[in-house]
Amino acid sequence: MEVRKGLLYSKEHEWVQEINDSVVRVGITAYAQDQLGDIVYIELPAINAEVGKGDPFTVVESVKAASDVFSPVSGTIMAVNETLEDSPELINESPYDEGWIIEVKCDDLDLSDLMTAEEYALYVEEV
Repeated sequence: MEVRKGLLYSKEHEWVQEINDSVVRVGITAYAQDQLGDIVYIELPAINAEVGKGDPFTVVESVKAASDVFSPVSGTIMAVNETLEDSPELINESPYDEGWIIEVKCDDLDLSDLMTAEEYALYVEEV
């Protein structure tokens, strides 16, 4: 299971990549997609929708279950990965690259409660 260095991670198994000082890209981790199994559908949120830290922003459906995906930051959704509408399996195939889900513009970007790659790797070993 890949835990990519340079990203930050939430306890709910989302990853965060800083694009600039106010915008982040968000997706689910390799661990999360592996636990879900083959992803067959994702309900993408609306652009310009507000998201709150810790609040669900979308639902991912797999052959096993439907699961909420929680926002690790608060802000406004600036972009969604529309490719996932027709190819949700990209989350399984490339969770950190082609399988990203949203980009969020944050009014106050605070990532202090997220884990580094090393911390997240230890966290999933304990789960």
